[in-house]
Amino acid sequence: MLAKCRGMEDALFPEAADQKRARLLCSGCPVRSECLAEALDNRIEWGVWGGMTERERRLLLRQRSDVASWSLVLCGKQAAHPTK
Repeated sequence: MLAKCRGMEDALFPEAADQKRARLLCSGCPVRSECLAEALDNRIEWGVWGGMTERERRLLLRQRSDVASWSLVLCGKQAAHPTK
């Protein structure tokens, strides 16, 4: 409900250079951390979430494979549906 991108779902799944524009939308969003945690915890592979592209999220997941709950790390709360 508080996301700056609410109602703009199609704009968050851009190709190549347009990803930068989509990422700018995330700047200053009040739910950016929650959005990114959702994408990381659920291994969402497409689109810009929390200001990160799918490539950036994949890299982060590889680098920090020890993290069990991104919601806990980024937001200080346990994910609603933690993955194993």
